[in-house]
Amino acid sequence: MTPHNNIEFTIITGLSGAGKSHAMAAFEDAGYFCIDNLPPRMIQAAADLFSLEGSKVERVAVASDVRGGQYFDELDQCLTELDDKGIPYLLLYLEASDEALMRRFKETRRPHPLANGRTLLEGIQQEKEMLKKLKERADWVIDTTSSNIHQLRANIVSKIAPGGKTELIVTLISFGFKYGTPLDADLVFDLRFLPNPQYDPQMKPLSGMDKAVSKYVIESAPGKEFFQKLEDMFDFLLPLYQAEGKSSLVIGVGCTGGRHRSVAAAEYLAVRLRDNKGKYSVTTRHRDIGK
Repeated sequence: MTPHNNIEFTIITGLSGAGKSHAMAAFEDAGYFCIDNLPPRMIQAAADLFSLEGSKVERVAVASDVRGGQYFDELDQCLTELDDKGIPYLLLYLEASDEALMRRFKETRRPHPLANGRTLLEGIQQEKEMLKKLKERADWVIDTTSSNIHQLRANIVSKIAPGGKTELIVTLISFGFKYGTPLDADLVFDLRFLPNPQYDPQMKPLSGMDKAVSKYVIESAPGKEFFQKLEDMFDFLLPLYQAEGKSSLVIGVGCTGGRHRSVAAAEYLAVRLRDNKGKYSVTTRHRDIGK
């Protein structure tokens, strides 16, 4: 079998509590197809599958660790078989000091997978011994002792994402306050101060998707000033969210019924954000437009 020339196959392993779940999240946000807690004997099958001609998956990350129990012992052999087959891969190993790992397990109150019948420290030390050979084989070792989850993510993104940044996905949701605010919104803006097309007999049956309504809302005196200030705020905020490692941002814009002003605003802002040199992936959702 000829491997897919463009496939990027990453295997994540390391000590329990060192941050593998956060590392997986960083890979997923960067567009990788991710599989967590995969038994080693299935890693080669996954690599073969994604290497097939016609596969549309080009970036894969799998995590395998002692949660796999007795099957985890096969990981070293699995890596050798991948080498023999000529399937390229990156082995990422995460570690931390005994003190840091003990603190994290105590904070989360989760048992260490090898601490059954042993103290927490004994479980950590046994795992280190079990993974000693894997650490020696690793292409990339990250010590998370002094890192928080944001720093770990930034470290990974700087290596795997083009330009060192993941694309920020911005979702603009229009809604009506009479139906409640969106539960998933990170930011919410109240547009009920803008002129309301609902009171114009010609525009009442229309929606914010129509040009007449959009012009009425956006080009009104308060609308012009408000949207200029809002764009300035987005220019300031969104790069900071992106630098912090945020992968998605949901912005709610609401009016009374969610049919006119909020819809027009969401569509207008989406166009403005899409024009921002491709920095963001922007979608709109009009929750209450048909109510």
